[in-house]
Amino acid sequence: MNAGSADGGSEISQVTSKKHSRKPKYSRFTQQELPACKPILTPGWVITAFVFVGIIFIPIGLASLFASESVVEIVERYDKDCVPSSHSNDVLGFIQSSQTNKTCIKTLTVPKKMKQPIYVYYELDNFYQNHRRYVKSRSDKQLRSKKHEDVTKDCSPEATIDGKPIVPCGLIAWSLFNDTYGFSLSTEPLQVNKKEIAWSSDRSSKFGSDVYPKNFQKGLIGGAKLNESQPLNEQENLIVWMRPAALPTFRKLYGRIEVDLEANEKIEVAIENNYNTYSFGGKKKLVLSTTSWVGGKNDFLGVAYLTVGGLCLFMAIGFILLYVVRPRPLGDPSYLSWNRNPGGLLN
Repeated sequence: MNAGSADGGSEISQVTSKKHSRKPKYSRFTQQELPACKPILTPGWVITAFVFVGIIFIPIGLASLFASESVVEIVERYDKDCVPSSHSNDVLGFIQSSQTNKTCIKTLTVPKKMKQPIYVYYELDNFYQNHRRYVKSRSDKQLRSKKHEDVTKDCSPEATIDGKPIVPCGLIAWSLFNDTYGFSLSTEPLQVNKKEIAWSSDRSSKFGSDVYPKNFQKGLIGGAKLNESQPLNEQENLIVWMRPAALPTFRKLYGRIEVDLEANEKIEVAIENNYNTYSFGGKKKLVLSTTSWVGGKNDFLGVAYLTVGGLCLFMAIGFILLYVVRPRPLGDPSYLSWNRNPGGLLN
């Protein structure tokens, strides 16, 4: 009887010890026995990597530079030339007055053949659209849906007028660019297509088809007018402007010229110089540009690829020369500082 109870007790104690054992279950993961890649950076691998990066990056850089050089661009600054000499000492008075004639005629010469589509941009300088107060002064709910047209709590200081909500409200919409450009070629009008100049996602998601401008400014001194019979998702000049620029110098798309322009042709531009950049020392430019597979004219991408590729090839050549002139066996402990000067650690 005692022997049986002893055997039973030992079995129970074994089961209990197994249940309370802290020994982890064996697996290759817990025992850190998973296969691992342990690459050794030999001189051959390092030189090969640098040569590979150089061979890949340099052709990409050259192709990007050639593509940028193929872009034909006309840039014309007009904010100074479009102020009459009679108002040169009172520029703010000229731009803020509704009585002055702000029409300005400029002639542009096509330097090389420009193939359609030719993109028309306006460029502003020293205009900080990324200013925190400016960026926050808008109501995205109001822009999306008619049922939120009274939501103007984030639109100060351009939220209401005479107690009525402004649609669209906020500083960004209120300061909408209002210079206009009329193009003619050999006395024939040159049409500018202003459709599909905004992002399709903005037109479909951020601006509602049932939201119409209300109580918006008349555009005599500040921003542009809006068509009150047209929903916001169709007013693409507003949609383009409402996407704030990250830098103080930026371009925004005005439209597209959809005919080819030949070299040395003269384009006459009738500019309505309405937008006030004089109060903050800004600049205004009109830009006509073609595009390439890398976009507009910009040498930075090509220069960056060439710089990185050239540095990689230079370092590869340097490593090759060092490896040939002063070779040493890989992993030789005699090259360690404490092995080269054993007594140095004791001093």
